[in-house]
Amino acid sequence: MTCCFFGHRDTPSHIANKLRDLLPQLVKEKQVTRFLVGNEGGFDRMVATALSELQKEYPNIQCYIVLAYLPQAKSAPLPLETIYPEGLERVPKRFAIDRRNKWMLKQSDITVGYIRFSTGGAARYFEIAKKNGKEMIQLADEYEKSHEVKGVSPFDCMAFSGT
Repeated sequence: MTCCFFGHRDTPSHIANKLRDLLPQLVKEKQVTRFLVGNEGGFDRMVATALSELQKEYPNIQCYIVLAYLPQAKSAPLPLETIYPEGLERVPKRFAIDRRNKWMLKQSDITVGYIRFSTGGAARYFEIAKKNGKEMIQLADEYEKSHEVKGVSPFDCMAFSGT
């Protein structure tokens, strides 16, 4: 089984705890052996860090950062191995993230998301996953989703989440 991730760039820090709780369950209960994540925002960085920790406990799993662009010579080291989908080098840069995300969805059986808004890229790919019949796990609780829409920042939500 393969799992991919989509979430907002400005994901609050308490979601890291939810990820650390969820990931071992995916390995043990869902037999996920391959994880795919992008590298564009806060959620992606949280997932990559949590997956790096998970690999220490489960060295047989495969965890990859899926690149949308070829890395620059002086880019900072990443916490996981990287892969670059074949054919992406021929895609115009402005479409590269979209094409990479669709590639990740195609590879995956399970999609994990932190989606507070019904608009934006993360929500779009989570909706595509739903339409394609992927198993989906939503990390944002109803409180976060309803209050974010009303203009409360994700950091305000943290104060009420018990963390």
